[in-house]
Amino acid sequence: MAVKKTLASSEVTSDVSVLEQIARRAYELYEVRGREDGHDLEDWLRAEAEITAQAAKAAYA
Repeated sequence: MAVKKTLASSEVTSDVSVLEQIARRAYELYEVRGREDGHDLEDWLRAEAEITAQAAKAAYA
C-alpha cells in the first residue's frame, strides 16, 4: 500500500516565498556584478545560502 504525502497550503506558500526571495537576491547579485552573464548558478547558490542562513538565524532568535 502506497502512502501519499500532501503538502499543506502553508508549506507550499512558504516554499514559493523562499524561492522568490532566492530569485530576487540572485538577480541583485547579477546586477551588482554589472549584469555579467555566466554566473547564474554561482549567484543562485550564494543567494540560497544567504536566505537559508537568515531563516535559520530567525528560527533560533
